Amino acid sequence: MTRSLYLSNVRLADGQFVSVSSVDGRIEAIGAHVTAPPGAHLEDGGGALLLPGFVEGHTHIDKSNWGRPWYRNEVGPLLTDRISNEREWRKTSGHDAAAQSLALSRAFVQMGTTRLRTHVDIDTDARLRHLEGVLATRQTMHDVLEMQIVAFPQSGMLVRPGTVELLGSALTEGADVLGALDPALIDGDPVASLDATFALADRHGKPIDIHLHEPGEIGAFTLRLLLDRAETMGMQGRVVVSHGFCLGALPERERDALLDRIAHRRVALLTSAPPSRTVPPLKLCRKKGITMFGGNDGIRDTWSPYGVPDMLERAMLIGMRYDLRRDDDLMIAFDCVSEAAARGCGFADYGLRAGARADLVLVDAASVAHAVVARPVRKLVVSNGRIVARDGALA
Repeated sequence: MTRSLYLSNVRLADGQFVSVSSVDGRIEAIGAHVTAPPGAHLEDGGGALLLPGFVEGHTHIDKSNWGRPWYRNEVGPLLTDRISNEREWRKTSGHDAAAQSLALSRAFVQMGTTRLRTHVDIDTDARLRHLEGVLATRQTMHDVLEMQIVAFPQSGMLVRPGTVELLGSALTEGADVLGALDPALIDGDPVASLDATFALADRHGKPIDIHLHEPGEIGAFTLRLLLDRAETMGMQGRVVVSHGFCLGALPERERDALLDRIAHRRVALLTSAPPSRTVPPLKLCRKKGITMFGGNDGIRDTWSPYGVPDMLERAMLIGMRYDLRRDDDLMIAFDCVSEAAARGCGFADYGLRAGARADLVLVDAASVAHAVVARPVRKLVVSNGRIVARDGALA
């Protein structure tokens, strides 16, 4: 049975009033003189601003406490403290990755996110248990939330024998991307760690998304090794470096040389724009042709009490971190959670154009900049041609 939707009286970012028709989950036409398909469900947008569905480029839905009682955070200050604390807590608390990932996924959809990349912990304690929970959530939400799953060795890879094999099993079972974590500071051997990561990705034909928290010269050293392997293995355009804190702390000349190499190898960068860490230079990256996009990272988990599944809020935080004040600059912040995020993650058929997947968000805002700053209630959310939320509530 054909599923059709006709959305009239909505505004594009340039102020033009248009209508949108979609058939079977795809935008059929968008413009001032579009007519309704036969039998379409009709919706009057009331002059609201039309945005594309939002893209969450980096989160951890398997470990969230969203909707659960408050978690009292008394963890130590080191990265290894947080890793060990989380692994033990998940093992002893009864935390359910299936239930929590489903609750958070629904909240994302309610607030306008229609594409999402999530990292899922794979380790020798939990093995594939968390992955199985998130795979169940992906199946449940598949018609309204396009999800990529990253098999992520949160506790390290080489330091926990058997993890490489588990990561391979995760990729076979349905993970889309191979994750990695701080090859020097966690695995203790960046050469061997990156060799194992790229070999595994090559064997399974999967892209890579690496958490790189390593600071300064250590991070730069790891990044150079990674870029060498991306070129040698022919993985240009198939690698994301998440966080990349070192790129915000290097001397200008060294930083710019690394950015040129990143651009040449078409490596994308992900930032959550944390206020407490150095961050890659957003405008300079864009000027050099590097795809840089945004994500929440963890949301209400044992690592941090912060975060909400609202990509307009994340765009606002990106704007604040990078001192984006002009309306045109705030368009950059929104791009980080829309077009750039879709491009960086490799989500196809994205945007407000004929042929794209019909993922649409309506908000009462004067402009995109206004929407980012005010984060208004989502008047309407359409995912894959279906109305999934109305006036801030799931439909």
